[in-house]
Amino acid sequence: MATWKQFHDEAPELARTARARFEATKHHVLATLRADGTPRVSGTEVDFDGDHLTLGSMLGAVKARDLQRDSRFAIHANPGDGSMEAPDVKVSGRAVEVDEQGFAAYRAGRDDLPGEPFHLFRLEIDDVVLAGLNETRTGMLIRLWRPGEPVRTFTR
Repeated sequence: MATWKQFHDEAPELARTARARFEATKHHVLATLRADGTPRVSGTEVDFDGDHLTLGSMLGAVKARDLQRDSRFAIHANPGDGSMEAPDVKVSGRAVEVDEQGFAAYRAGRDDLPGEPFHLFRLEIDDVVLAGLNETRTGMLIRLWRPGEPVRTFTR
């Protein structure tokens, strides 16, 4: 598992592109696992906090309970207007709920957060996939990053 910083250090171009996709719009799609193992998709927002990609959730929300029970997740950045000018970005890994001390540090000096309590998770990354059109827009260009490995490129 890796932090966002490790991803950026090992694949800076991909990390910049991925971050731009997450910052281009506010809402993204999170996949978690229900208690019976079936997938659940939920809208969510992400944030970049120091070395970490994070996500928050309303207190007691089902997606938070899913992550507390089974930390595996996948998040798909909002694909935008459908033009495919920028690649789709997908991140998967495990979500770790931030403890009280980490939560207090996250909130310190910020006025853009809700006043009521919420869950905060740091996303530990297993892989990042960027899938978009190739330069001639005639096929797919897929780039895969995994911690400690070189970026792999596939075409279709």
